[in-house]
Amino acid sequence: MENFIERLMYASRWIMAPIYLGLSLALLALGIKFFQEVFHILPIILSIKEVELILVVLSLIDIALVGGLIVMVMFSGYENFVSRLDLEGNDDKLSWLGKLDSGSLKNKVAASIVAISSIHLLKVFMNTETIANDKIQWYLLIHITFVLSAFAMGYLDKVLRK
Repeated sequence: MENFIERLMYASRWIMAPIYLGLSLALLALGIKFFQEVFHILPIILSIKEVELILVVLSLIDIALVGGLIVMVMFSGYENFVSRLDLEGNDDKLSWLGKLDSGSLKNKVAASIVAISSIHLLKVFMNTETIANDKIQWYLLIHITFVLSAFAMGYLDKVLRK
């Protein structure tokens, strides 16, 4: 009975496979949104203000960072928790595949969240005339919380690995 339960628990890791596959659909949705923004800005590129263009570019960078985060979580999570990807002999294999354990992945996700939050905060700072001061303070507090959390997670990981 114990052996059966252990095998069943181990096999249940495959429940995560459709979730990681679902992340590829989220990546597709981000790609559609990215190009929607690009095609929206192209016809008016010569008439918009520089600040507006920078805000759009920051939004595109934001989307790219979130996309990279999805790819990292999708592949590393699958490899760490479900099954190894059989990509031997494939020339375009990502160099970091198989090298990120769950702790490293957690730190990379935290760093990505800080980067995404930084870009969002930059967008807020560039648009301060339309945002209330109390909201700007909240954005800043939330960003500082992300930074401190990422730092604490990295520090704890370093201390625990010794």
